[in-house]
Amino acid sequence: MPAVGSWDVVVLLALVLVSVIGAAAVEGVASPRFWRFVTLEVVPIAIIALPMTLVVITGEIDLSVASTLGLTCAVMGDLWAHGVTSLPLLIALCLLLGAVLGAVNGLFVTVFGLPSLAVTIGTLALYRGLAYVVLGDKAVADYPVRWTDAAISPIPGLTIPWVIIVVAVLAVIFGVVLHATPVGRGLYAMGNNAEAARFAGIAVARTKFWLFVATGTMASLAGVFWTFRFASARADNGSGLELAVVAAVLLGGVSIFGGRGGMVGVIGAVLLLSTLRNALQLAYVPANTLTITTGSLLIASVVGPNVAGMVRERLRRRRTA
Repeated sequence: MPAVGSWDVVVLLALVLVSVIGAAAVEGVASPRFWRFVTLEVVPIAIIALPMTLVVITGEIDLSVASTLGLTCAVMGDLWAHGVTSLPLLIALCLLLGAVLGAVNGLFVTVFGLPSLAVTIGTLALYRGLAYVVLGDKAVADYPVRWTDAAISPIPGLTIPWVIIVVAVLAVIFGVVLHATPVGRGLYAMGNNAEAARFAGIAVARTKFWLFVATGTMASLAGVFWTFRFASARADNGSGLELAVVAAVLLGGVSIFGGRGGMVGVIGAVLLLSTLRNALQLAYVPANTLTITTGSLLIASVVGPNVAGMVRERLRRRRTA
């Protein structure tokens, strides 16, 4: 599977176009401050979108990621409030929690054979409800300043936060796994035909289980970042973030039916959506319009590649007729 395909190029060109038009038409888009906010917004979405890309390529989906993030924030705040003041230990416990939450999804999907859409809609509500049970409507905000400042500190000499380097390293790791290893080839095979992949010797159930574990773990990592960035642990942290993640993955060219997509397009789509959203906010576009825009792009990301495929197929038939 090539690392860069035609749809990836379309997404990257759209990113450039939106950036240029935004800089020309909206005051402040060309400023370093604007790109600082864009990159800070990108971090949690990209962290979750990386494993989500692999999950969707196999033909599955995880809609519980934002609730996993919120439950992680709630547990992190509750443990801190009850005296667990070693932040490295606290972060490790949060990542372990994410792995367990992802494993619950994975067990229902791979052991009980339930559809991931139904399972993760259920755990979306369950995990968010548990977050309110743990923390209620309280906010825990007394974290050490050195940690909260570190989450948003820029790279020396730049305005871009240093955590974007962590995202870039993770993107390379997930990209290499997807595009340059037998595991990645197996993921595409599962998405195209899970039964054939199973006959070919691919451990379909086990692989999908660990993908859900990875998604849960990365959602918890995003929750840790979210807590430190906003210096506040709340049960409603990250509400609605699953829409942004799924929109980025699908707009990035990953087929909702599995078997197609790549990491380059997804990263480009994450940046595109964040740039567009922040530019529209600077232009004082109402929040409802932003939601409509995201939803429209989500629909376009599903319809567009399929329409393009139909057109290509008709042209091929005409040439061979």
